[in-house]
Parts: sequence; structure tokens; C-alpha cells
Amino acid sequence: MHRAYKFLLRPTVRQTQALSEMLRDHCSLYNGALQERRDAYRHSSKTSIKYGDQSAQLKEIRAFDPERQGRWSFSSQQATLRRLDKAMQAFFRRVKDGEKPGYPRFRGVNWFDTVDFPKDGDGCRWDSTPHDPVTRVRLQGVGHIRAHQHRPVRGRVRTVSIKREGRQWYVILACDEVPAEPLPATGTVTGIDMGVAHFLTTSEGEHQPSPRHGRLGAEALADAQRALKAFPRCKRDNRSAKHRRAVEKVAALHRKVRRQRTDHAHKTALAMVRAYDTIAHERLSIVNMVRAPKPKPDPEIPGAFLPNGAAAKAGLNKSIHDAGWGVFLGILAHKAESAGRVLIPVDPRNTSRTCPACGHVSGENRTTQEKFECTSCGHTANADQVGALNVAIRAGLVLPAVA
Repeated sequence: MHRAYKFLLRPTVRQTQALSEMLRDHCSLYNGALQERRDAYRHSSKTSIKYGDQSAQLKEIRAFDPERQGRWSFSSQQATLRRLDKAMQAFFRRVKDGEKPGYPRFRGVNWFDTVDFPKDGDGCRWDSTPHDPVTRVRLQGVGHIRAHQHRPVRGRVRTVSIKREGRQWYVILACDEVPAEPLPATGTVTGIDMGVAHFLTTSEGEHQPSPRHGRLGAEALADAQRALKAFPRCKRDNRSAKHRRAVEKVAALHRKVRRQRTDHAHKTALAMVRAYDTIAHERLSIVNMVRAPKPKPDPEIPGAFLPNGAAAKAGLNKSIHDAGWGVFLGILAHKAESAGRVLIPVDPRNTSRTCPACGHVSGENRTTQEKFECTSCGHTANADQVGALNVAIRAGLVLPAVA
């Protein structure tokens, strides 16, 4: 199986400067390649430039600019061009599907924060000093950088990525052939229902409270954003020291919430795979769930619109994003595979409107957010638990509560 490891780097002052220059030059390469594609398509010939055409130019680019582009790994520069090619392919794919995607944009220095090395040993080397108790990663043009390896790396290192987050640098290792670590069987199965009031509810009726990290940090984030708003918009090089600190504070608060949400997802998923052999969950389409409602034109007044519940839907969308269902389900799938558990996604339609006792489906069955009362047989239960029971039933699981 595949697994990624992320470790904090501890570069020296000169290495930090070299890493920043590496990001700057890769960003320049990305923007230059994008500009070439735009100019070629705007030409009367409508020339289409592919990745192979731009990759073949790297040798000349490196020879023309040896002090900048010539310093870095050839393979990492190919990865940057491949990154642009993927963005272009995704753009044209969405256009073909009838969507309205945005054209790939030029990247600013602050918005280009990752450099990929497609192969360990080609321009980079993980654990470059195995004889030294301190783990290091070697990068072409930078040198040997200390890495804080807080856990062992299993499997074979395939790709290495260097990422900047604020003032910190990280190395991300993508490994394959990672051995699975199956857990002992527990003989239990469950279905889970994702929610906003409760993060998840199992078919046994256990509720996992929603941490609401975004809501708890909203006040501090609002204060930081108001302080940032006091500064005029200007280029990065023209910002004052106070302006830069205000920008970094907003970014740090966003990173804190993201890390808290990911940490909660990891801990909850680990507890689930330790407790159950088989887990059924809803196959959620979160993109469609958080879609804004369409405007309703007023037929009697031209240019006016009728209420469409956009304000209430915006609050619900914010709560869905804050819960982080997509992050949790992705982590749960990975941990279930590693632990040898079975994960079954099912169709989520009408799971909270179907009576688990008689099978009657009606929107009137769910009287409130928490209460479920079947209009056919009178069965009453917690609405979230009913959803979890129906998820388990659709997955074909036999539960003592509904046997």
C-alpha cells in the first residue's frame, strides 16, 4: 500500500535562503511556461503546446540561465512543467463537460510553495547521511538539510516534495510497498451517519461530538483579518514589517484550524478501525451539498428576486466545511486499508427519512433535527441513529439492534 510521511526541516540561514530561491525559480519557470502556452494559442495558428515540447526546451533554458535555472534539479523542473500540464488538462476537461472553469492563473511567489522531485536519488536523497544519527535530506543546489524524523519510514521512498508553510519547511515522502499492519478482529460491525450537530453517529447510538474548530477560532481570525484590512493592498516587496506580520498571523490561524481538523479526523478514524471490523458510511457528494441555491427572479418585478434561503444555506455550508467530512472519510479509508478492515460506502439518499422498522419513506418521518417518528408504524428514535441504521442495512450488515 501507499503512504506519505511529513517531517519538519531545520535548515540553516543559508539553506533557508537557497530554498526560497529554489521556489522562486520554479515559480518563474511555471509562469513562463504558462505564458508560452497562452501566446501560442492566441496566435492565428492556434498552436497547441504540450508538456513534451516545453520539457525539450529545459536544456537550453538551463544553459542560458546557469545562475538560476541551471542550479536546480532537471527532474524537479520537469515535475513543475508536468504540474502545469495537469492544470491545463483539467481545465479543458471541465470545459468539455460543460462547466465554467477558471483558466490556470499565474502564480505569485507566495502562492507557489511546493517543489516535487519525482524520484529519490535524482536531484534529492532522503537520509543522505545514514552513518549520522541525525537524519538529513540532500537537495541539489541546497545541500544536506536536517530533518526532524519523529517516526520510522516504512516501504520504499518514491518521490520527495519540499513544502513551505509560513516560515517553516517540510519534506513529504511518498512511499510504496508499505506493509499493512492488520489489527486483531473484534467481531463487530457498524454504520455511521455524518452530521452537523454531531460529527458522526453510529448505529449503536453513540454520538461523536463535533469539535467546530473553525467556529471556535472565528473570533481570533476575524480580529486578525480586520487588522490586516487596515493596510493598503500592495506588492509583497513593498509591505512594511507590520504588514508582513499581519499577513503571517492570518495564515497561521488558518493553518492552526486545518491542523486541528486533521488531527481530530485521524484520532476519530483510528478509534473506529480499532473498534469495528466492518464500517459502512454514506457516499457523500460534498461538492453538491455545499452548492449555493440558484436565484429566484420575481416574475412581477423585473430585476427583483424572491427569497431563496441563501443566507441559511450559507450557514449550513459553513458548518459542513468546518466538520471536515471529506478529510475524515479519506483518512478513514486509508486507516481501514492499513488495518485490514472493510469499509463500505452506500447511497445516502433518504437514509434519514426511511423507517428501519417498517421501511416507510417519508419526509414527515423526521419531525425535528433530532427526533424521528414514523408516520406509518409509529417507530420513534434518534434521527441520526436512524440514518446510521439505514446505512448499515443498505450495506448488508446484520446488527443486533435491527435483527
